[in-house]
Amino acid sequence: MKTTIAKRLVSMTAAVLAAGLINSTAVAQEEAKSLDQLLQMVRQSKIAESAEHKKREAEFRRQKANQQSLLNQAKQTRTAEEERSARLEAKYQEQEVMVQQKRDQLDERMGSLKELFGHMTSTAGDLRGNMESSIVSAQYPGRTEFLDTLIEKMNSQTKLPTIEEIERLWYEMQREIVESGKVVKFNGTVIKPDGEQVEQEVVRVGNFNLVSNGKYLEMTDANKMAELIRQPDGKYLSMAQDLQNATTGFSAFGVDPTGPTGGSLLKAMINSPSIVERWHQGKIVGYIITAVGVIAMLLAIWRLIVLSGVNSRVNAQLRSDTPNTNNPLGRVLAVAEENKGVDGETLELKMEEAVLKERPAIESGLNLLKIIAMVAPLLGLLGTVTGMIITFQAITIFGAGDPKAMAGGISSALVTTVLGLCVAIPTVLMHTIVNGRAKRILHILEEQSAGIVAENAERK
Repeated sequence: MKTTIAKRLVSMTAAVLAAGLINSTAVAQEEAKSLDQLLQMVRQSKIAESAEHKKREAEFRRQKANQQSLLNQAKQTRTAEEERSARLEAKYQEQEVMVQQKRDQLDERMGSLKELFGHMTSTAGDLRGNMESSIVSAQYPGRTEFLDTLIEKMNSQTKLPTIEEIERLWYEMQREIVESGKVVKFNGTVIKPDGEQVEQEVVRVGNFNLVSNGKYLEMTDANKMAELIRQPDGKYLSMAQDLQNATTGFSAFGVDPTGPTGGSLLKAMINSPSIVERWHQGKIVGYIITAVGVIAMLLAIWRLIVLSGVNSRVNAQLRSDTPNTNNPLGRVLAVAEENKGVDGETLELKMEEAVLKERPAIESGLNLLKIIAMVAPLLGLLGTVTGMIITFQAITIFGAGDPKAMAGGISSALVTTVLGLCVAIPTVLMHTIVNGRAKRILHILEEQSAGIVAENAERK
């Protein structure tokens, strides 16, 4: 019985130890043989735990003391920084008052000069902008450097410009005005269209244009002279060459008055497409219209030459009593000679038949000219519709904000319309002239045949 109770106590004690005691106590439990031995082991475990807990407690108190020391140091540092901040704030307030006093003193001493320096700053800024875009800077580079220094000094509010700087500002303004009315020659570096830089003579026409070796130049963003990739018409280039070769007197020259602002008139004239370029803008429809127009002109000229020869031979036949078969009238008269003895109705039919035989040869090509005169405007309309389709496709892809994307379709549409009218109008005129020549010859044939029939009827 005692043994059973002891075993149960050992089991219960082991469960309690398993829940809260350290591993060493659990090991001791497995080795205990009696309750007394178990009690002794538990006591030893508690003693060991108490020593370890005391050791941990001492370590915690030592760390707590260190943390308290660090906290005290942080509080002392914060207090010192707060005192320092207060001192700096007070010093800042004192210096702010002193700065305001100095500013008031500066304004009082400057008086009206403050307004003068304000105008000088504005004038210097405007002059710098003008010089940067002026072609006079091509002859006198680096003129704007002192203006940058002058403007920076006046904007600093701590420095004043010197008398020399003010006088140079006035001098540069006067020089810009004087140089804008001169035509001078100087040597400078010119950038060719292929990128090569060449030292050559340059002629500056006031503040409007730069020319060299008969070519127009432009100022780049880096204030360098560059030869225009595309030059104006030949007459303007010859004027530029004559001006460069001239030493005295007057010389005709094409001046661009918008030169200081970028030469917009010169660029617009250069960028304007030539007649050949405009013709190419019509593309395939324009080429077809041109081919049709060439055919119409050649046909009209050929028919005019033929009818002029026929007309001269008919006029010669009118002055002769002997029929000549080298002209329509002679062949009609030959038919009348062959049928002198027939009755009037038969002769009239024979004469009408002879005139009808001559009509196709005389009116040859007239119908084709008429058709071309009608088809050319329709081809122009076709090109217009095609160009507008291209324009709307560009609007669909790129939107309506970029005019250059739509320019190709619009140019094609307008050029084909112009080409169609340019072909149709002269073709109509040529058709009228050729038709008039043909009708005059046919009128002579009909008149002569009617006269022969009437004369034969009178003899009967």
